[in-house]
Amino acid sequence: MGACAFHCLEGKDIYFKSLKIEDAQEIHAYTSDQEVSKFIGWPLMNTLDETREHIATMLKRESAGTHFYASIALKSNQIIIGTAMIFNIDRIANHAEIGYVLHKKYWGKGYGTESVALISAFAFEALNLHKLCASVVDANIGSARILEKNGYELEGRLKDHYFLEKKYYNALLFGKIKA
Repeated sequence: MGACAFHCLEGKDIYFKSLKIEDAQEIHAYTSDQEVSKFIGWPLMNTLDETREHIATMLKRESAGTHFYASIALKSNQIIIGTAMIFNIDRIANHAEIGYVLHKKYWGKGYGTESVALISAFAFEALNLHKLCASVVDANIGSARILEKNGYELEGRLKDHYFLEKKYYNALLFGKIKA
């Protein structure tokens, strides 16, 4: 199973769909938000063209088979509210890293938790991975809670690992092993 299956995942309130350059305007709504981009590891997208370039880079990585990306959309109105991803896939050790980003208008509504549940189920079942990992900036309490709600355990901490906005932050390392 490949990217196509990842793009077809469906939950109670959200579904995943293929990442497309044509959706750049909706994606730019959160990639251009300082508060959203602060902790996600992507640079702030100041222009729509920067967002288009970023989408093109993600699509190249996906077509190379090294990453999985999907837009997260609401079932109620089909609006794109975020991006889901699986990356750093190691086929020898059978593990990968997961990531997710949501428009701040949709924080605290359970969509992040549902997204991680879909990502995890796909990675364990369709990709038959043994372990999933996620790295979170310690100040990103909401993201840490999302992982914990999905059964991820805090496995470690890297002190002063991130340097964001002229300040050091610790990295929280979470992991989940296939049941």
